[in-house]
Amino acid sequence: MHRLSVASPLNTELDRIDYRTTPEYYIDTDQVTDPVVAHLLGRCPTVFGLKKAIADLLTGQLDIEMPETSGIIEPGAVVRGTVTVAAGAVIAEGAVVTGPVLVCPGAVIDAGARVRDHTVIGPGCRIGWGAEITRSLLAGGVFMKHTSFVGDSVLGIGVNIGAFVSTTGLRVTSGPVTEPAVDEVCARLDGHRVPTGQTKFGAVIGDGVIVPAGTVLQPATLIGAHTTLYPRTQIGGFFPAGSQGR
Repeated sequence: MHRLSVASPLNTELDRIDYRTTPEYYIDTDQVTDPVVAHLLGRCPTVFGLKKAIADLLTGQLDIEMPETSGIIEPGAVVRGTVTVAAGAVIAEGAVVTGPVLVCPGAVIDAGARVRDHTVIGPGCRIGWGAEITRSLLAGGVFMKHTSFVGDSVLGIGVNIGAFVSTTGLRVTSGPVTEPAVDEVCARLDGHRVPTGQTKFGAVIGDGVIVPAGTVLQPATLIGAHTTLYPRTQIGGFFPAGSQGR
């Protein structure tokens, strides 16, 4: 059950948080089986704080016990930097993983997949040929079995990413794109701009959402849990949990 977050009356900052920006709106935290993923979700009042929490975790700045690297890295896999492969996880021959990255128990990064820095691949995820992920959290059971791209994003439990799906994370409405980016990305709720505090932010995709093949997600797209998305070339904005996006 996805529960609405109730802010403490003793904390005026939490009082101002829209529950539609909380991790609990998108991910049923009672169903999160990995303790590291659960800790990350529990320490962030909003989904916009998860990227920094992941970076802090993977650079040793959080007091969270990381699992031992006891999973399988097959011969022929390319692994660079600090990559933690938990028990039961597999990085297959032909996969490319550039740390810092955490691969949780039971996750499989298959041949032809690419996982880049500051990413947590949750338990039971299946990342297939041509899929690329960077600076993101996959809470668990995510399927990306085809050519696709997810960056600067948060994916809930059981999300399915179709072929040729892509998140986008940069504003392109204020002139030429610069690197590093300098313009803050904002989400939109009820017609109002909601600051993310970041210059790159892709999407938050709630539990059980299937993103149809060929879909491009605009920056700071927020898709509530168990939303049904119908095939479209491009989507953006906010989709309430359980809604239908046409």
